[in-house]
Amino acid sequence: MSPQRREIRSAYIEWAKLRSDARYNLAASDVLHFPLSELPVRIEDLEISGSSGYGYQPLLERLSSKANVPVENIVLAQGTSMANHLAMAALIEPGDEVLIEEPSYEAIVSTAEYLGAKIRRFPRKFESGFQMDPREVERCITPRTRLIVITNLHNPSGVRTPDSAIRIVGEIARSLGAHVLIDEVYLEACFDSPWKTSFLLGQNFVVTSSLTKAYGLSGLRCGWIFAAKPLAQRMWHLNDLFGVTGAHPAEMLSVIALDHLPQIAARAKKLLGTNRALVKKLLDSRPDLLTIWPEAGTISFPHLASGHADAFCQLLHEKYETSVVPGRFFDAPEHFRIGAGGKTEDVREGLSRVAAALDELAVKR
Repeated sequence: MSPQRREIRSAYIEWAKLRSDARYNLAASDVLHFPLSELPVRIEDLEISGSSGYGYQPLLERLSSKANVPVENIVLAQGTSMANHLAMAALIEPGDEVLIEEPSYEAIVSTAEYLGAKIRRFPRKFESGFQMDPREVERCITPRTRLIVITNLHNPSGVRTPDSAIRIVGEIARSLGAHVLIDEVYLEACFDSPWKTSFLLGQNFVVTSSLTKAYGLSGLRCGWIFAAKPLAQRMWHLNDLFGVTGAHPAEMLSVIALDHLPQIAARAKKLLGTNRALVKKLLDSRPDLLTIWPEAGTISFPHLASGHADAFCQLLHEKYETSVVPGRFFDAPEHFRIGAGGKTEDVREGLSRVAAALDELAVKR
């Protein structure tokens, strides 16, 4: 029996807020916060209140230009999490079947559960490099499926899904009158390989993202949804029940950030280039860790070759003052997730402590 709605919560988000902090935090999945002092903005450039209505027009126009998506197809949201909630709330009714990848970002599953969905899963197997296999989607989908949900880059592994596979999944969904929701927040960190939002692949695609993960701009809560016009209008009306309007200073700052996104992206690219090399060096040196190395992004998802990752994560946190995310939050208890977006000196020291904790576990075995 599924829990009552009032009892549903995100176990991962609660852990992240209350128990993930450590001297060396490798649990965070975003890039080091971008300092306000590096944005060309003065306090007199901002206003506390302004006219937003159904979207702050300058922000909608910047996002439209960035993604080559018409303004009428864009809905603003408070980060990707609210974008995912709004999108799913507009796409499904209680009792509808939703097919979600596994492993998956826990908050997506919890949100679908909260909305009363009947949840089915399709596997993204470690043995297949965590790639999304359309044949697995086709095997697991049913005529009752109304929505397929995936993340790209995949959270938690960071693996990128090619457009060819996404198109096939879109066709599978279309044949049953279903939609495909794609969370693209980590895709923004593919700085070296050009990409277009999957929304442009077909009208039954709905896409969410934000400035949070790739650019270190989480405090702006600048999230968005790309959807067909009737769905976009439905989401705007749903948002009237949740948030009504955005925080105007954050909207104005988001416009300024988008106007200077190349410089912000260059800073993130340099940081991730250095830090990802450190993570890869550690992972390549450890026979007790098996990893599918992602081509880009802020995260990786090593598999502990022996033992349960929870015990390792606990030892790492309590004795070595370093945090990573236990894989149980992604339905993969033999894994843990490492974030590479922090200060380089902290990432370097945190990784050395990961190695020390692994060595201690090996001795105990």
